[in-house]
Amino acid sequence: MTSSFKKVSVIGLGYIGLPTAAVIASRNIEVIGVEVDPNVVDTINRGEIHIIEAGLGVLVKGTVQAGMLKAVLKPEPAEAFMIAVPTPFKGDHEPDLSYIESASKAIAPVLEKGNLVVLESTSPVGATEKMCQWLAAARPDLTFPTTSSNEPADIFVAHCPERVLPGKVLRELIENDRIIGGISNACTERATALYKTFVEADCIATNSRTAELSKLTENAFRDVNIAFANELSLITEYLDIDVWELIELANRHPRVNILQPGPGVGGHCIAVDPWFIVDSAPEQARLIKTAREINDNKPHYVVDKVCAAADRFKSAKIACLGLAFKPDIDDLRESPAVQIVAELQAKNVGEILCVEPHIEALPAKLADKGLKLMDMMSAIKQADIVLLLVNHKAFENPDMKILQQKIVIDTRGQWR
Repeated sequence: MTSSFKKVSVIGLGYIGLPTAAVIASRNIEVIGVEVDPNVVDTINRGEIHIIEAGLGVLVKGTVQAGMLKAVLKPEPAEAFMIAVPTPFKGDHEPDLSYIESASKAIAPVLEKGNLVVLESTSPVGATEKMCQWLAAARPDLTFPTTSSNEPADIFVAHCPERVLPGKVLRELIENDRIIGGISNACTERATALYKTFVEADCIATNSRTAELSKLTENAFRDVNIAFANELSLITEYLDIDVWELIELANRHPRVNILQPGPGVGGHCIAVDPWFIVDSAPEQARLIKTAREINDNKPHYVVDKVCAAADRFKSAKIACLGLAFKPDIDDLRESPAVQIVAELQAKNVGEILCVEPHIEALPAKLADKGLKLMDMMSAIKQADIVLLLVNHKAFENPDMKILQQKIVIDTRGQWR
């Protein structure tokens, strides 16, 4: 089986799909990126980017100019298809696979015998098998692999979850180990051949269901650790102890590594993925569920704390510093900071002053309420209460003399 790929299609050109497409294109492989948003397609085809990621702009510009990367609205034939679309949840934390289903049905008409389809989207256990079923239903003229048979199939199907950190995506796409799980052994081998074209670390073989759960497990582990830290922050406040000093001391033990507390947990992974495990095994995933509930409740705790402080003023001005879900990025997905600002506005506790240096406009959820962006020092000078929600580097050195005149609620321990 040849390991060479001349044309690869990446479905979904967001925070994972676009960097992946650009990295593969830099390996002298033609890449067709598929995106439903015409503005994104036009932006990329100009050699520009619509997201913030270190080094990505230069890489996209170079691969587009070299003719190795282009964006389109509808799938075109390729040798391999990598699906990197969102997997949110709906209702009572039920996984929403509609984006994966839509992507599957979109690529089905252009599939040819020998093609590889890889699901990169973080998914609940069994999602890759469902994707395979959707493809099979759309293309009865082709054969697809099953977990119960080792018979050769026309199409190879596998799951390889992304494992990168925003801000370091380009390096980690190449340097991080990848877990590759095929519907069959032949599928795993074919998918491994694709990833070996750009991954310098190990490509570890397993089956699709184990690959799916491996990514969910990684994020659930971090979520449980953060929940422990967040619960400690509640305990220490009740006991009048500095939580950051406490964690620093505890972490001096050689086998203890407590993460940092905050206003909640955000992002497209840690805030979502553990619920996929809970949905798949609700009676067994008791600790994972409790951790999610602790972290989901932390924003409400922060809101209550701000409201109590605002009661000291006739009409408080509250500077909310940071809206991203983590430091030094522009990603607002599942951000507890956005949730907190929205709740404060809804409670009408005072005038909300929003500060987020990594975006040019507020999301509709906040802008529609009449909120506006401000720079840090303007907001701090006007504020009665300064609420630090994200420990951006831009917030490291405020005028402490001005802060001493304010009520400061530091959810990140940046100004200790």
